[in-house]
Amino acid sequence: MRLHRIALALLLATTLSAQRQKLPDINAETPAGQALQQIGQESDAAKKLQLMDAFLEKHASHEAALWVLEQSATGYLKAGQFDKVITAAEKLLAKDPDDTTTAYNALKASEGKKDADLVRKWSDATSAAARKAAAVPKPADADAVESWTNAVDYAKQVDVYTEYSLYATGLQVPDPAKKIMLYEALQARNPNSEHLKLFTVPYFLALRQANENDKAIAVAEKAIAAGENNEDMMLVVIDSYFNKKQNPDQVVALGTKLGDLMTAKAKPEGVSDEDWTKRKNLMAGLGYWMAGVTQGNQNKYVESDATLRKALPLVEGNEALKAQALFYLGLANYKLGEPKKDRNYLSEALKFNNQCAAIKSPFQSQARQNAAVITKQLPPAPPAKKKK
Repeated sequence: MRLHRIALALLLATTLSAQRQKLPDINAETPAGQALQQIGQESDAAKKLQLMDAFLEKHASHEAALWVLEQSATGYLKAGQFDKVITAAEKLLAKDPDDTTTAYNALKASEGKKDADLVRKWSDATSAAARKAAAVPKPADADAVESWTNAVDYAKQVDVYTEYSLYATGLQVPDPAKKIMLYEALQARNPNSEHLKLFTVPYFLALRQANENDKAIAVAEKAIAAGENNEDMMLVVIDSYFNKKQNPDQVVALGTKLGDLMTAKAKPEGVSDEDWTKRKNLMAGLGYWMAGVTQGNQNKYVESDATLRKALPLVEGNEALKAQALFYLGLANYKLGEPKKDRNYLSEALKFNNQCAAIKSPFQSQARQNAAVITKQLPPAPPAKKKK
């Protein structure tokens, strides 16, 4: 009888991967033992799961029930029956809260369900179990060191995976609130996680979608300071500073950088030429435009003139931006030409003010007045040279 029990245990143990729950000695002459023998002998995965379910229904209090439950959880994960994996995991962890593998299986099932809340829950639970396993002291018995090392390494790898799970699910989930929740869970778990940097832009965009603009700006500022060159982040920060009349030097630096970045940026795959041209021109134009207007307000007229000339063709079609760009170009050229009555600068100033005056905008009336003043101040054209 003893040899029969050992053979049965070996047969069962080879059917599935290593487990935490141990299979007790089995009496194959009892109904429970015979059911276990059937499970061990069954080669069809679906039928094996049916036999396991039947065993758990009839022998729920049997000493082998937890072992069977663990095997069924693994089997249902392979079969893609994720709800059953999670149900089994909850029962197992109620008895053994530190079971890292079972928690990990529940996390994988949550990923399979594409359920962000469940991924968050089981990522937390799996990480807690893995960290506890990784903190087990090194055994004094030399023969146990190798096993301990393997267990600790496995726990550490699982813990790292729980971070990846939050990140990967966050990239896939369309709901911005869920994306925000997953990013912040990862940040709280490990502020130095290698996945946080890759998750920052999607997190920022989710904050924008959720109208959490102050938080989005703070995230973008930090990312830009760390070297991130994402154009959406840059534009949001520049626009915030520009409208609040804050950090003018940053507006100029980032605005110019954004314009240069977008001007040189290649079209991404999957985007039509028309759509890319519109986005590229808009982003670059806004960057140069805000930088140039700010330079004008700083009385940096040479710089303002150069920057706004870059912006002008890019904002074509946006009358509000175009009118203000023309107005500030007129201002810059007037300020550069007026002291010495430089006809070239004043002619440019007159041209830009006339163009601005032709557009209905808050600058239209002032541009007309400016044009009238410049016309009176404009030196006469030099006489044409006579042909010999």
